[in-house]
Amino acid sequence: MKNHFLWICLLLLVGVSSCKSLQEKGNDQYLSGQYQYAINTFSQILADEPDNQEANQIIAESYRLSNRIEEAAPYYQKLIEESPTFESYYRLGLSLKAQNKPEEAKEAFESAKEYTQNEEYLAETQRQIEAIKLSQGIEDYWPYHELINYKDLNTAGPDYAPVASEGFLYFTSGRQASGLYPADGSPYTKLFRARADGVNVDATAAQALPEFQNEEGLNQAAIAISPDGNTIIYARGNSTSPKDLPETALFVSYFRGAGFTQPIWMPVNEDEFWWNSTPAFSPDGSELYFASNRPGGFGGIDLYKATRLANGDFGNPVNLGPTVNTPGNELFPRPTVDGKFFFSSDGHPGFGKLDLFVAEPNESGEQVIKNLGENFNSQNDDFAIFFTEYPKAGFISSNREGGVGDDDIYYFEDKTPKPKIVNVLLNVYTKQRVAGEPDAVLEQARVVLYDSLSKQAGGDFSNSNGRVRFTLTPNADFTIIASKTGYFSKSIPYSTVGKTPDPATLIQEVTNITLDTTIVLDQLVLDRSIVLENIYYDLDKADIRPDAAVELDKLVQILKDNPAIRIELSSHTDDRSSDDYNQDLSQRRAQSAVDYIVSQGIDADRLVAKGYGESQLIIENAQTEEEHQTNRRTEFKVIEIQQ
Repeated sequence: MKNHFLWICLLLLVGVSSCKSLQEKGNDQYLSGQYQYAINTFSQILADEPDNQEANQIIAESYRLSNRIEEAAPYYQKLIEESPTFESYYRLGLSLKAQNKPEEAKEAFESAKEYTQNEEYLAETQRQIEAIKLSQGIEDYWPYHELINYKDLNTAGPDYAPVASEGFLYFTSGRQASGLYPADGSPYTKLFRARADGVNVDATAAQALPEFQNEEGLNQAAIAISPDGNTIIYARGNSTSPKDLPETALFVSYFRGAGFTQPIWMPVNEDEFWWNSTPAFSPDGSELYFASNRPGGFGGIDLYKATRLANGDFGNPVNLGPTVNTPGNELFPRPTVDGKFFFSSDGHPGFGKLDLFVAEPNESGEQVIKNLGENFNSQNDDFAIFFTEYPKAGFISSNREGGVGDDDIYYFEDKTPKPKIVNVLLNVYTKQRVAGEPDAVLEQARVVLYDSLSKQAGGDFSNSNGRVRFTLTPNADFTIIASKTGYFSKSIPYSTVGKTPDPATLIQEVTNITLDTTIVLDQLVLDRSIVLENIYYDLDKADIRPDAAVELDKLVQILKDNPAIRIELSSHTDDRSSDDYNQDLSQRRAQSAVDYIVSQGIDADRLVAKGYGESQLIIENAQTEEEHQTNRRTEFKVIEIQQ
């Protein structure tokens, strides 16, 4: 029994010693940034001690710090069960948000607020809650763009950040890796290129970057190439060598003579302990955009802009400000020729982790941030947009579900359906009015079509059937003017609004709709009187009543359509008052009508007012009110046709 007790003690001592060394090993891995190794080590401890707080804490933080916070939720939950804190609840909320569980994330953020009085923490937590609410109303920025995984180009490892230049697609890939990056266990990345024409890539011929040699044992990623092709900038870092730079930095290579120079550290990095990455040139090459965690920003990683100096370097970096940058992370900038600015962010309202956004000016000139929507973004990381044909085609990178490997390259194209074409074929028939007979066909009348901006949209002479055909656009307004020597010219409005079917209901690519209209022209005869119908005046008054104005407007249109004519406008009375009174009344009425027509824009020189009183009765010795009304009339006649 005693010997058994000794063996048991020895085994316990060995177990305690082994556990302690495992924990120390995991702590060393975590503190040195080898997060995947730390996860593996502390997972062995959790297999025996599921409630080990230190193990849960380090695994949760290792996932967060290696950009895999969505996997950290169960470990933060374990910490909360034992000892709830603001930090654990807040990061649990971030993890649930990254898993696209908005309601659970909001609950975690609300709980986090109960464990702090820090106003800055409270404000940031409320911002996360508001961002979740805003993300539920996001619309697609380009609703007809389709995203497709470039399976022939992608591998089981990371492939991302494509950039097209001079017939090649340059990108970052874990293929041909010489080792694993200890922070997340993924292959170290190098720079590659393949021949490409737009989004069509010869993936079978992808090769390591030939301009200069990729280095081993570190990550080389996120390449940028100047518009003239003479400058390459990329991010380099994550080396495990204690002799190398401690942080990721931007390196530059220049084309000199027969080839590119060896890459050198850029002064724009400023401090070797600052993280700098994801470079991009402005469309004209005069500015460099990049991401950095340098002090003085608005969050974890911010976007900056540096200008090209006289010596060719880039300097004087400026933070892009709080409209673009958030307390979260902003990376992979992409300015475009039209002044828009695309980038990725996990701080603006989105669907999960990194989403693609655009900053564009509104009507007031202020920048507005818009999420590109669900056809570009997922609950995982979506980033590194590049346009091969702006804005219709290009590439992005994503580690969304359903991919070939880790980060994958996707291409997108605008698949906006071709609009169904509706042609309105309008037959305009010209006719002439013949007294006492049906309207007759009028050949060789000039018919002209004008659009809503008074721009001529067509014109022709009517054929032997009196027809002219025009092709009109749907849902538009037009004016048609018909004219012929010896006839009053006439204009009529014509609208196709509501006269065509909804294109969405059509099956055929082209649909023709045929419509008809008729214009009847009156003969233009000098000194022939034409009665204006419905011109009435109040008893013993010469004021133009509203109903009379409607009829006079028709004469106004005739004068506008026929600018070469002068007319006499005459007024006639019945014979129920004295001659002098009727003469005076008719003159005042004629002048009142002329004054109204002048007020509508007609030159007074084209009008003569003439009162005839009762001197030209149509019905002598009128007896009935109807007969008196026939005598009380307003007429006009053309007295001159100017050449």
